[in-house]
Amino acid sequence: MGNYIEYDDKMAFHPGYYIKEIVEESGLTQEDFAKRLDTTPKNLSLLIRGEQSLSIDISMKLSRMIGTSVSYWLNLQNAYDALIAEFKSKEELVQEREIFSFFDYKYFREHFNLPDLPRKIDEQIVQVRSFLNVATLTVFKKRDMAVSFRSATGKLSDANIVKANTMVQIATNIALKTTAPKFNKAFFEETVSYALTLTKNHNTFYPLIKEAFLKAGVIFVILPNISGSKINGATKKLGNNIMLMVNDRRLNSDTFWFTLFHEIGHIMNGDYGISFDSESGLQEEIADRYAEDMLIPGVQYQQFVEENRFDVQAIRIFAERIDRDPGIVLGRLLNDGKVDYNDWTVKDLRHKYKVTIT
Repeated sequence: MGNYIEYDDKMAFHPGYYIKEIVEESGLTQEDFAKRLDTTPKNLSLLIRGEQSLSIDISMKLSRMIGTSVSYWLNLQNAYDALIAEFKSKEELVQEREIFSFFDYKYFREHFNLPDLPRKIDEQIVQVRSFLNVATLTVFKKRDMAVSFRSATGKLSDANIVKANTMVQIATNIALKTTAPKFNKAFFEETVSYALTLTKNHNTFYPLIKEAFLKAGVIFVILPNISGSKINGATKKLGNNIMLMVNDRRLNSDTFWFTLFHEIGHIMNGDYGISFDSESGLQEEIADRYAEDMLIPGVQYQQFVEENRFDVQAIRIFAERIDRDPGIVLGRLLNDGKVDYNDWTVKDLRHKYKVTIT
């Protein structure tokens, strides 16, 4: 770096720059000057080259030798450090602009009440950085930054990684502000059974499940999706608690409930991380089977399939029999190829959700 640095229209001088001038004006060699200063030639050389910060000890020795105050030298070092920090902050901001280009500030403004700052990109960055509670937005480029990406494919782009990490960060910040008892797996299993009774309560299920899960030490967060995140949900251990997050990327009730129970399956198996689209591997298969069996009991589903009647009335009757939202049954039939995705006669069975942050 040298004993001074130029950036834009400013220059920062390391104390070594001034020490070098003093040595040269003294007529002494650096070795002789170092001996008089009661330090090593190597230490003095590092200072002069700006490769080492000026210590209080050397500041004291310089003040005694030259007749200056200790604060004079310490202030030089502080001023240099402050300017270097400013330079690095500006360089960091350039990188943050690249990260910020992946976002639509409207998401943060509409859902989390960040101020309206049209065309003021740098000010928007400051607001988002503060909201997310990070020193720099560049941290979101790190894969597994907040939690494991599990078996996510290597095809995730920088934008996918940044957005996925950001969603987990938002959910984590919400969870950290929530008081909950220690996670109790046995109690959680009971609340999960309770959650299954609420699949038809489209307008009231969230606060009811949230409260029930909270008593078991699981903090349940639903977030509006950040477009392009490719994330379905996530789980993360937070001290004695567990954060469970899903988003509204999958708006239909069947896909929403499957995503929720997929994440619950991960919790039951002590497997925490982010769930992405098109994942594979044993952990994902286990979580999928858990979700399938919990949402629709296997034996009853098999009996229903064997009847080979998949019209609207048959689906509604079966859904009522197992006390589930008909859309969940339809979703399973669609996934299993029993009903065609283009069959418009069953479309009214699919209920759509929209998440509103309150």
